[in-house]
Amino acid sequence: MNIMANHPAITPPPLPAKLENNNLPLTLMRDILMKTIYRRSLTSASEIAKAVCLPFAQVMELIDAARAEHLLEVTGSLHANSDNKEIGFQLTEAGRRHALAALALSEYYGPMPVPLDDYAQQVKRQSIRSIRLTRTELQKSMGDLILPPGLMATLGPAVTSGRSILLYGPPGNGKSSIANGIRDALGDHIYVPHAVAHAGQVIAVFDPVVHNLVPEPAETGNRLRLSSLRHDPRYVLCERPTVMTGGELTLDMLELKYNATARTYQAPLQFKATGGVFIVDDLGRQEEPPQALINRWIVPMEMNYDILSLQSGEKFLVPFDTLVIFSTNFHPNEIFDQAALRRIFYKIKIDGPDQEDFLKIFALVARKRRIPLNEDALIHLLEKKYPAIDNVYANYQPIFLIDQMISICQFEGKPYHMTPALIDRAWDNMFVRDEEIVK
Repeated sequence: MNIMANHPAITPPPLPAKLENNNLPLTLMRDILMKTIYRRSLTSASEIAKAVCLPFAQVMELIDAARAEHLLEVTGSLHANSDNKEIGFQLTEAGRRHALAALALSEYYGPMPVPLDDYAQQVKRQSIRSIRLTRTELQKSMGDLILPPGLMATLGPAVTSGRSILLYGPPGNGKSSIANGIRDALGDHIYVPHAVAHAGQVIAVFDPVVHNLVPEPAETGNRLRLSSLRHDPRYVLCERPTVMTGGELTLDMLELKYNATARTYQAPLQFKATGGVFIVDDLGRQEEPPQALINRWIVPMEMNYDILSLQSGEKFLVPFDTLVIFSTNFHPNEIFDQAALRRIFYKIKIDGPDQEDFLKIFALVARKRRIPLNEDALIHLLEKKYPAIDNVYANYQPIFLIDQMISICQFEGKPYHMTPALIDRAWDNMFVRDEEIVK
C-alpha cells in the first residue's frame, strides 16, 4: 500500500517588521537605493519600493534618511488629479555624485539582498530532504519509460533521501530521462532570493534561466500591494530549480563568478540549484577528469555546505541543500577511486531492456507514432538484425528505428508502415560500419 506523498507546506520567509530587521547595513541599503534610482530614473516611492523589493514604509524611511543627507529632494505631487497622490523625488547633484561613486564600487542595483545567514535559515525551512514521494508519484513522473524490474524500489529511497545519486550503465537506456523524471517528481515550490549579501558584497542568485517563477496572487495598486505583503519581498516564489550540465561542465563553473568590469558577483551553478536538483550528465565527457569533479563535491555532499571564495581570497560557507545526480556511461570503477565512490550515497545501474521489454517499448512507440506493427518486420528485426550485435537491446533503439521508417515513408509519399526492407534501411542508419576511409 502506497503512502500518500508528503510535500510539507513551505514556510515563507518572514516579512521584516522594521527596516533594521532586514539585517543589512544602512549604508548598503542606502547605496543600493541611490544606484537604483539613478539607473532606472525612478521618481515615486512606490516605484522605488517595487524596484528594491522592500515594503513601502521602509523605503520611505530610507528616502527620508537620504533627504536628510541632501541626496534626494521633493519634486511635488504625482498624479495630482487622481486618488493615488504620491510625492515625487529626484536625486540632487550630491545624490548623483553619490550614486556614481557607489556604482564605481559595484554596479549591483535593484532588489535588496538577503544576508547569507538569513538565507541559510530559509533553506532549512524548504529543504529538499523534507520531500517524501510515493512510488506512484515517482513512476508517473517517468512518463512512458519502461523501467527495469526492481529499479523503482532502489530509486525511490535514493530520491527521498535528498543525497547524491550515480546512475551508470550502457548508453541509450534512459539515464538522462530518469534524471529528468526525478526532477519532475519533486513538483513543489520554494522561495529564492534575488541576491544574498556577505562581507559587504552582493551575490546575485535569482536566474530566470534556472528559476521558473510561480505566479502569486495579484493585488491592485502599487501601494496596496506593497503594504499587504505576505512574505519578505526580497524573495520570489519559484519551482524547485534544476540545473543540468553535460560535457561543458568545468570546475570554474562551480565557483563564484566575478565580473571585473561591473564589479559584481554571480552565484555558481550549484548555489542556484539550492533546494533543487543538480544533474551532471555524461560524466566522463568533460575536460575535467571525473575524479577531479567528484573531489570538488566531496565536502558539499558530506557536510551540507559549500565553500566559496571572494576576489579578496576570503573563503566563506554557503548552504548546500541539493540532490546531485551523476549520470555516466562508464563503469564507476573506471573513473573513480573507492574513496570517491564512498561519498556517493546511491550507485544505481541502469541496464538495457531484455527482449520482452524491448518489444513493449517498440509497441508503445509505434502506437504513439501511429505506425502499425508488422509481424514479418518484427521477426526480421529479432532474428536477423539483433543477433548481429549479440542481442544487445537499448531503450533508444525503438524510437530511432521507428522514426527512421516514418521519415522514409514521408519522403516517398507512402502511408506509415513497416516492412523487413524498411527495418534494414533504418538499421543501416543506427550503426556505422567499421571500415577504413582512404584519405
